[in-house]
Amino acid sequence: QVQLVESGGGLVQAGGSLRLSCAASRNIFSDNDIAWYRQAPGKQREWVTTITGGGTTNYAESVKGRFTISRDNAKNTVYLQMNSLKPEDTAVYYCRARIIPRLYWGQGTQVTVSS
Repeated sequence: QVQLVESGGGLVQAGGSLRLSCAASRNIFSDNDIAWYRQAPGKQREWVTTITGGGTTNYAESVKGRFTISRDNAKNTVYLQMNSLKPEDTAVYYCRARIIPRLYWGQGTQVTVSS
């Protein structure tokens, strides 16, 4: 079992920045893929970015060049640095750990970008 807790969301103006954190209850990041997803009101949850156990990162086209995923294994924390935020980035952001054969989700953190 592992618990994931997101934090760092809030209200920001368009063009601003936020850094989200995903803290795990134990050390899982160096061996497992961690992803950020988001869900806007009335829309399906969508994938944003992944960092693999080996450190490879991938991004959705909509956030490429603006968002950066990173991790601190010593702190059992994964970060999502979000720059040049747009109103369409408004959503609840979730982190997800894939620890085969299970998926673990955090409770989410709200990000609201005003125009």
